[in-house]
Amino acid sequence: MRADAGIVTRMHTILGANGQIGRELARVLAREFTREIRLVSRQPQRVNDTDQVHRADLLDASQTCTAVAGAAVVYLTAGLPMDTQRWVAQWPVIMRNVIDACIRHGARLVFFDNTYMYPQHAAPLTEDTPFAPHGEKGRVRAAVATMLLEAMAAGRITALIGRAPEFYGPGLTQSITQRMVIDPLKRGRPAKVPLRDDTLRTLIYTPDASRALAWLGNAPDTYGQTWHLPCDDERLTYRGFVERTAAALGVAPRYTVVRRWQFHLAGLFDAQIRDAAELLPRYAVDHVFVSDKFKRRFPDFPVTRYAQGLCAIAVEARATGTAASWNR
Repeated sequence: MRADAGIVTRMHTILGANGQIGRELARVLAREFTREIRLVSRQPQRVNDTDQVHRADLLDASQTCTAVAGAAVVYLTAGLPMDTQRWVAQWPVIMRNVIDACIRHGARLVFFDNTYMYPQHAAPLTEDTPFAPHGEKGRVRAAVATMLLEAMAAGRITALIGRAPEFYGPGLTQSITQRMVIDPLKRGRPAKVPLRDDTLRTLIYTPDASRALAWLGNAPDTYGQTWHLPCDDERLTYRGFVERTAAALGVAPRYTVVRRWQFHLAGLFDAQIRDAAELLPRYAVDHVFVSDKFKRRFPDFPVTRYAQGLCAIAVEARATGTAASWNR
């Protein structure tokens, strides 16, 4: 356990525990902070032998309240499918239920957030960047973050926001980059790069995101704030990212650039692509996500470099038989 572990005397509860972030968070908490962990989802599965599992639907206020009972810290890592109507209808309900449950039981809340509420421009993004969402998913994420920030400002709840840019990583990691770039290259096929191959990207390695949440949640001075989770500051273009990924996997660095009109055409036949269309502007410009605040507070946090993360992905892919075994 970490010598500076703070809040380890009672249960830590992960809401939405079946995704990559929630599962890795459970591993980090057990390894570095506490063995008292409750995993909550509709179909929870143990990660560590000592985990408690609890079935709950976060859309149900009573079930959410019961799931939070007895927790010192609650981590909201739940995700929804890329379905705009579900996001608009369900995210405010989930956030309201979780806030109310944490207030009732006196639990601290750590909310794992994304960047959809930020303006989609090339200027560096910090914790002070004003919300300027583009599209319905961005607006609903701005609304739920604001709901929590207002409850924090009013002194109703002790909470923090840990915000992350787009993911790359092992296991169940899901993102546009994972699906369009990493997964095809694993199979020895050309990657598909959204819009441009020459803009700078900031990506977060999913195990880093989970570990950063655990460190924030167990520090006494991090609450009442928003934190950008730590990323490798060697920002690559997609051209460079494809080359690094292909080298790690031992395949040819082939890719095509998918133009905006091709996304719109595909969206006519694929609802998931159509629902992701509002995110496209961020791929037309540099995406510079700044995580200096976290790095100043936790100077010993081991941020994973791209070479390390991609190597780990390649090792896992070969071990699980999901990587191509020849160059093409």
